Amino acid sequence: MEGSHPDVTSGSRRNLIMTAGIASLCSLSREKSAEVIFEDENTLALLDIFPSAPGHTLIIPKKHYVNITQLSSEELKCLFSSVSKLVTILGRVFDTVSFTIGINQGEISGVPHLHVHIIPRFAGDGGGIVQGVVNNKPKESLKEIGEKIRKEIYE
Repeated sequence: MEGSHPDVTSGSRRNLIMTAGIASLCSLSREKSAEVIFEDENTLALLDIFPSAPGHTLIIPKKHYVNITQLSSEELKCLFSSVSKLVTILGRVFDTVSFTIGINQGEISGVPHLHVHIIPRFAGDGGGIVQGVVNNKPKESLKEIGEKIRKEIYE
């Protein structure tokens, strides 16, 4: 999939979304104009058109990536600089210091373009914890899983 989509660094803001190769965001942007709230050289931030809360924001790299491991250290720095900036701004606008921040990557997460969700949180908002996103309890013990991961890291 890498390289199959153009960089989204030219054209109108609406076209940035449509040419990004983001399947669901692309089709949704045809139905409604994307509400872009921030843009810099490397990232684009827009309001989620199916928001979980007021201010629910998506931040996408302008270059097409499916997976976070495809980004260089500098690109990761740029992405998370935008996340930090938007968290600060959304906190002021919506008078909250609580957020759920999640990264979606890969086809199974629903969109074949890496993106970060920033969801402002409020007392009594009915939201849950991030562990509620997936219901696939491990069959192995945490110790067994930890051993597998450490083996991959250190061997």
